Amino acid sequence: MHAVRYGTIADRVMPRGATRSSAAVRDVILVLAGTALVALLAQVSIPWFPVPFTGQTLAVLLVGGMLGALRGALSMAVYFAIGALGAPIFTEQSGGWDVIMGATGGYIIGFILAAAVVGWLCERGVDRRVVPMILALILGNVIIYAVGLPWLASWTPPGADAAFGWSQAWTYGFEPFVFGDALKLVIVAALLPAGWALLQRTGFGRDREEDGPRAGML
Repeated sequence: MHAVRYGTIADRVMPRGATRSSAAVRDVILVLAGTALVALLAQVSIPWFPVPFTGQTLAVLLVGGMLGALRGALSMAVYFAIGALGAPIFTEQSGGWDVIMGATGGYIIGFILAAAVVGWLCERGVDRRVVPMILALILGNVIIYAVGLPWLASWTPPGADAAFGWSQAWTYGFEPFVFGDALKLVIVAALLPAGWALLQRTGFGRDREEDGPRAGML
C-alpha cells in the first residue's frame, strides 16, 4: 500500500539511489555523519557535577529530525557502541564502559530512543512548522530525562555508601539544564522548518508519493 510520506531533509538533499547498494551506502554515510555530529558537539561542554553541560542534546534532536527514526536511532546506537568500546567520543573525549555505567549512561541510552521518536514524527511532517516541531522536541527531551534521571538516581558516586538518590538527581541532573535545553529546542525548532523552506525555494522540498515501508530505511 502506498501512502504520502513527507520524508526527511536528508532524503531530499541526498535522494535514494536507484539500486539497493547505492541506497545502503547513502544511509550508512548519513548514519555515520549523525554519529560524528553528536561526538563533535559532545566536546562542547562546561564541567558540572555529575552531569556536564554539553551540546549533545542539540545534536541528538537535530540528527533525529534530519535523518528520521531508523537512521537517527542507528546514529545514536553507533555513538553508544563506539564510545562504550573505548573510543574517546563522549564528553571531554572520554570513552569506555565505565562512562556508560556512570552518572551519564542513562542519558546516552535515552539519546537512541529520543532520536527515534523525533525522527518518526519528522518523517510525518512536524518539522515543517515551528510549533509542532517544538512539541516534538519537548517529547524527545522528556524521553532523554525519563531514562537519564532514574539512571542517575541509582548511580553510586565513587567513594559513596549509597546511591545518588532522586532528590539529588533532580537537583543536579535536571534543574540546571532547563534553560539550556529550552535554548537548544528553539535552535533546532528554527533550523528544521527553515531548512524545509530553503528546500522549497530550491525545488527540493516538493512532497511526493513514496513506498511507506521503504522510505528513509536502510
